Amino acid sequence: MLSDTSRPVIQATLPVVAEHIEEIATRFYRHMFEARPDLLDGLFNRGNQADGRQQQALAGSIAAFATYLIEKPDQLPDHLLSRVAHKHVSLGLSPDQYQTVHDHLMWAIVDVLGEAVTPEVAAAWDEVYWLMANLLINKERGLYGAVHLSPETIWRTWRVAQRIQETADVITFVVERIDERDVKPSLPGQYVTIKMPMKDGVHQPRQYSLTRADEGQHRHFAVKRVHGLPTPDGEMSNLLHQDVRAGDEVVLSAPFGDVVLEYTDRPVVLASAGIGITPMAGMLSHLVKAGSQRQVVLLHADDSPDAFPLRRQVTEDIGRLADGSLHTWFINAAGDQPSGSTFSGFMDVNAVELPMDAEYYLCGPLPFLQAVRSDLIANGVPAKDIQYEVFGPDLWLADFQ
Repeated sequence: MLSDTSRPVIQATLPVVAEHIEEIATRFYRHMFEARPDLLDGLFNRGNQADGRQQQALAGSIAAFATYLIEKPDQLPDHLLSRVAHKHVSLGLSPDQYQTVHDHLMWAIVDVLGEAVTPEVAAAWDEVYWLMANLLINKERGLYGAVHLSPETIWRTWRVAQRIQETADVITFVVERIDERDVKPSLPGQYVTIKMPMKDGVHQPRQYSLTRADEGQHRHFAVKRVHGLPTPDGEMSNLLHQDVRAGDEVVLSAPFGDVVLEYTDRPVVLASAGIGITPMAGMLSHLVKAGSQRQVVLLHADDSPDAFPLRRQVTEDIGRLADGSLHTWFINAAGDQPSGSTFSGFMDVNAVELPMDAEYYLCGPLPFLQAVRSDLIANGVPAKDIQYEVFGPDLWLADFQ
């Protein structure tokens, strides 16, 4: 909780800081990378920097946390903190790096707001930062401890055993471990970070959802080739598609991720669009492996049947479940239709009968998540029963605490 000294200062200055928070975040990253270009080698995703998503995500997180301290001082934004902490540990972030962030962030606040940042204001926002940072450090320490690893040891080298061409733009990579150290199996819905040198020698990290239940010997993840964008967003996916072959070695983190399928007896509805099918495929695979008797409904939207990634795997897994069903929506429905009911256009959850008292997991582009979540809420689904995964920085997170 904020101190009695800082609370009125934050309450008075939060509106002006929130108004300028994106500019603060932009200047913060620019200043930090000018001073520490090494941080772009293996830790920060320069594609997310180039299109502004990382700056927006940081700005939203800080504003949301400060708002909680003022409006809900007896609560913590656990969902926000958990999502950030899982992403941090998947990158091997260490506690000492929070001091670097602090120094450059405080510089940016002063640089943007100027004389409005009195010593009292600076001290109050310094307190906000360290409250958030220490909560994250503690959460991250727990996540590292749960898998008996540290920021230095979360990385492991795997060998590519197989490439599976799922669609024209999606490849599944099957990797096998090549050392004797124990590997903790993943949980349903988790992702790994892959870290590779780009063409210019700079290492870049990207997260990919695990698409099958694993036994610690092999892991599966699917990569959609991103192309035609003005930012370097597609540099990892294109490198993997073009250059990585069976027999090559890749460096992966241990599995992390806060959107994990809960093992209950309640029905479960998985709703995805495009490459958002990947964590859903992982969840389905875990349900099959566990011999689940739950009612499972998979809703998937895509451009066309041919563009449906992991189609064979998920349809086979739906068929292996005691009570599984598949419903699909396609913009262009021409082609070989999958089993189950098929609709034209965008996903409409009102077109199918959904089970009562179900748990919902969503993954896909942000407009898809917003539309589907809104429809579910309008139909009486409690917000607590809807979890979602966003690929890349979560620009939506601060709105749903």
